[in-house]
Amino acid sequence: MSMPGFPASSPGARARGGNPTAALIAIVLFLLAGLTVALGASTANYALFPVAIVLGVIGALVPASLKMANHWERAVVLRLGRLQSVSGPGLFVIVPVIDQVVYWLDQRIQTTEFNAEQALSKDTVPVDVDAVVFWQIHDPERAALEITDYRSAISRVAQTSLREMVGSSLLSTLLSDRKHGDELLREEIGRKTAEWGVTAISVEIRDIGVPDALQDAMSREAQAQREAAARIHLGQAELSVAEKFVEAAEIYARSPSALQLRAMNIIYETTKERGATILIPSAMVDSMNPGGVLGLAQVALGAQAGAQPTATEPAPPVAQPARRSVARAAANAAKRKPR
Repeated sequence: MSMPGFPASSPGARARGGNPTAALIAIVLFLLAGLTVALGASTANYALFPVAIVLGVIGALVPASLKMANHWERAVVLRLGRLQSVSGPGLFVIVPVIDQVVYWLDQRIQTTEFNAEQALSKDTVPVDVDAVVFWQIHDPERAALEITDYRSAISRVAQTSLREMVGSSLLSTLLSDRKHGDELLREEIGRKTAEWGVTAISVEIRDIGVPDALQDAMSREAQAQREAAARIHLGQAELSVAEKFVEAAEIYARSPSALQLRAMNIIYETTKERGATILIPSAMVDSMNPGGVLGLAQVALGAQAGAQPTATEPAPPVAQPARRSVARAAANAAKRKPR
């Protein structure tokens, strides 16, 4: 049999017919009554029999009159149908037959799970929402007298408030701002349950489920937004690279030697890999002026050896291109020389 306000299925439920302290006192009184009867019979002192009877009656009434509430419990006591007191925690005494404990209330923080299935949001999207409310009894008297079953009432109020909140909110708001929804639910549930002596401490939305088709559409929309953002970032990167290339071109235009050094550096970097084949365009070769370099090298070698080529002797295969390269370099230098 379950007690109102304290279901027998609750982990803290226990028999309320008595308590270990009352049972121990009753046993002691029964033993004293038995010893009194034995002493009266052995001594033929019949005056001890009424004392034994009184001790036995008191021992029988102790379990019914001495109650004990745990530290987190409160007992609602009615005397002849009217509220007598809210007792506990600890030991307290009631008058048997006249007084009756009708409620054992648990004042610890408790939780109630609730949900809203296929609730329509403000933009007519069906969603499934699961939430949990943390609540506590702050007024045991009102919780016992103002409502029949406060546990069931809290569950119904929480579910109704959740549906109202979902119906007045957009789906995007529900998904992006859960904290605001939790606060709205806590205020609404707390406002309704305060009249019963129950305080809604906090509400937490655990999950929001949307239809599969809508999930697919939302996924495609998010993917499209990410692709658009990636394209924008790529364009900005290309713009930055182009600006840097323009600055580099201006620098190379003012200093051709810098361009030659850069070209030679690129060739050096590419020759680091073994077995690499390098194809250099002729325009790049001309810009680096390899003929002039080779011609100068040949002239230097000829001057060092002290040998001059004769008219009958054929010129080295590189000398003629080298002379043309030297001439071309001199002509280019004359053109760039300011007048």
